[in-house]
Amino acid sequence: MAAKKLTVAPAMTMLVPKKLWVSFKDLLPIIIVIAFFQIIVLRQPLPNFVEVVFGSVLVVFGLMLFVQGLEMGLFPIGEAMAQALARKGSLFWLLVFAFMLGFSTTVAEPALIAVSAEAAEIAAGGGLIASSKDAIKSYALGLRLSVAFSVGIAILIGVLRILRGWPIHYLIIGGYVLVMLMTLIAPKEIIGIAYDAGGVTTSTVTVPLVAALGVGLASIIKGRSPLLDGFGLIAFASLLPMIFVMGYGVIVFK
Repeated sequence: MAAKKLTVAPAMTMLVPKKLWVSFKDLLPIIIVIAFFQIIVLRQPLPNFVEVVFGSVLVVFGLMLFVQGLEMGLFPIGEAMAQALARKGSLFWLLVFAFMLGFSTTVAEPALIAVSAEAAEIAAGGGLIASSKDAIKSYALGLRLSVAFSVGIAILIGVLRILRGWPIHYLIIGGYVLVMLMTLIAPKEIIGIAYDAGGVTTSTVTVPLVAALGVGLASIIKGRSPLLDGFGLIAFASLLPMIFVMGYGVIVFK
């Protein structure tokens, strides 16, 4: 037992610097761009240089831990649950799981929370809603729930597509036709937010679990390819929020 512990410790010691180097290489293009414009174009030293360097080091460590967490936790559990539900043979519970996964991961998205709060503040400042705290909070919450509900529906449709073998391009083309039609009738104040909502939903929390769900489901169902059928759920998660948020704007702004 002691020998096993001694074997694991050096392996972990070697793994951490390697992971840190990979994270640093991923962030290196951003560092080069910022340094180029700050030194060559603006010709000014970085403000708060020590804080910027310390923050960059924290970002590298955070990215390393985040990626490692995805590989160890979110990806395996997403695939395992999808495969277990598929083996159980219950379409109802599989679809319920797909909807609840999409809803819960989206409503917890930090990017969506930030964008919803910012949109509510701007709407209040523009006189579109009341400027009270309750009105701003209610508008932001409604926006978040609309997006989360739409992503839940999107993942449910995506799972049905994998099960039934529907061609993805027909669904995507039909969805964007609906987006264009909703753009014609939606209030202009909500259109920009709706289009951005499609992007902020597919972020740090949603993407790993949803991608793992699709791949895990496609790998367990006979006749389905993880490469051809397992991917594409993220496309639905980006598409439906645009439709639902514009519908939310029609209701809120009358």
